Amino acid sequence: MSKEDNSKPIRIYADGVYDLFHFGHAQQLEQAKKLRPNVTLVVGVAGDADTIAHKGTVVMNEKERALCVNHCKWVDEVICPCPWVITQEFMDKHKIDYVAHDEAPYGSVGEDDIYAFVKKQGKFLATQRTEGVSTSDLITRILKDRDLYIQRNLSRGTEREELGVSWLCEKWIMLKSKFCATRQKNTNKKKD
Repeated sequence: MSKEDNSKPIRIYADGVYDLFHFGHAQQLEQAKKLRPNVTLVVGVAGDADTIAHKGTVVMNEKERALCVNHCKWVDEVICPCPWVITQEFMDKHKIDYVAHDEAPYGSVGEDDIYAFVKKQGKFLATQRTEGVSTSDLITRILKDRDLYIQRNLSRGTEREELGVSWLCEKWIMLKSKFCATRQKNTNKKKD
């Protein structure tokens, strides 16, 4: 790119599911925004139907996910739902100059890499994934401490039916919570 090209406004597109929007997502969008000067960052948020069909269930619906992305300071425009696989027609319609994503091939819908055609055109810009955080990691943490979260919500007045737990599970979790609290109290007394 020549120096005069650097002042020309460009549109960079990044897409994803963005479920449980976290700092890794924000850092990816920041990288995309800062890849070139004078960038309008257009972000595609995958719709519920495509996401469920290709990846499985989501915690947040597409409207919630799009609102989170829209509130990220690096984002200028949001397209939701966006196509699962972008096409040249989509890029032309939205005047997209470059597509930003991490470099790992992203296989889907019979494609080895859905960004291959953009890479061949020289319109692909690589971003780096943030190590140590992902939506799957967050869900794993929640599931690991499932009983604690259920107990906390029951204590706050959430009905067990809203949490999808049986009567027996509710009683077991509350009993376990009381047992742990009593054990902690006794341990503290012994220390005094």
